[in-house]
Amino acid sequence: MTASLSRPVVLGLETSCDETSAAVLDGDNRILGHVILSQDVHEVYGGVVPELAARAHLQQVDRVVDEALSRADVALEDIDVFGVTAGPGLIGALLVGVCWTKATAWALDRPWVAVQHMEGHLFGPALEEVEAEPPFIALLVSGGHTLLLHATQWGAYRLLGQTRDDAAGEAFDKVAKLLGLPYPGGPAIQRISKEGDATRHRLPRPMLRRNQSVEDAAYYAFSFSGLKTAVVELIRTLGDDIEDEIPHVAASFQEAAVDVLVSKTLRAVRETGCGRILLGGGVSANTLLRQEMARRLEELDAETGPRAVHRASLRLSLDNGAMIARAARFRFDQGERAALDQSASASMPFPGLRGGFRAGDSSRT
Repeated sequence: MTASLSRPVVLGLETSCDETSAAVLDGDNRILGHVILSQDVHEVYGGVVPELAARAHLQQVDRVVDEALSRADVALEDIDVFGVTAGPGLIGALLVGVCWTKATAWALDRPWVAVQHMEGHLFGPALEEVEAEPPFIALLVSGGHTLLLHATQWGAYRLLGQTRDDAAGEAFDKVAKLLGLPYPGGPAIQRISKEGDATRHRLPRPMLRRNQSVEDAAYYAFSFSGLKTAVVELIRTLGDDIEDEIPHVAASFQEAAVDVLVSKTLRAVRETGCGRILLGGGVSANTLLRQEMARRLEELDAETGPRAVHRASLRLSLDNGAMIARAARFRFDQGERAALDQSASASMPFPGLRGGFRAGDSSRT
């Protein structure tokens, strides 16, 4: 079922952290086959161990690709374009995917495309919502990155703000570990927060002040290290009472983190006049974040034109091969092809981004 290169069948491969994932898209961007294999070996360590992640990818990549092809009912020879996450991420993990893709593309005499991981997250919602097209304000929140962008069109992005220290997902993981909750921290905190009272403990909202203006360098910037430190101090203050307070502390932390993320995003809506928001990255699966973003956008007193919050399903919010295949198709359509001497990069720049981008150095991307 080989397609013409104007409407190619694309295989996307994701190995940037601790998910090995492959997906096949047809010429209409429909997902024909999709497999996500999450590594559970890291749970006992409370975080991703890079060497173990790379080894697990190496052991599973052939099996994951074969299963995605089987579900799509296509052969490897039917793939017209190969796309792979080339960065940012854990360098050893990235190299597994890049080397597999490069070798396979060379052997089949097919083009391959090196995809920037966070741009991949932009395309996740577009696979499920036809309206998830620019212009929009994008909040990309994951274990390694927190980015606020204004996308005027695909491939043209203006960086408004990013984290100056811990990423949002990293903060969730670290706070969960402080509270004795399992890894990954985001889902664990969300679950136990349902049993807690978020108003019981007041935690700070870092870099969020009412008297800030757009000229303030911190207006769109994020910082979560201070919030994490506040949780440390709260736990120390509670002492022996911490066991009974864990749900309340978790709920208070989640509310504070979500408040900062939503407030900064709505600032961008006010300043740009763009009322359409796209949420991407693993943290975007957080239920409170999705609910608060939609509620506060609807209540926002500003002229923004059409208003909507676009977000992917849980499956496509986490690291996955489908979003990489979709981003690869876009880059391929722009005439981009990766050379055989191109490699993975732990600090791969965000393509088409004005304003700079500092790749995270945390254990999750």
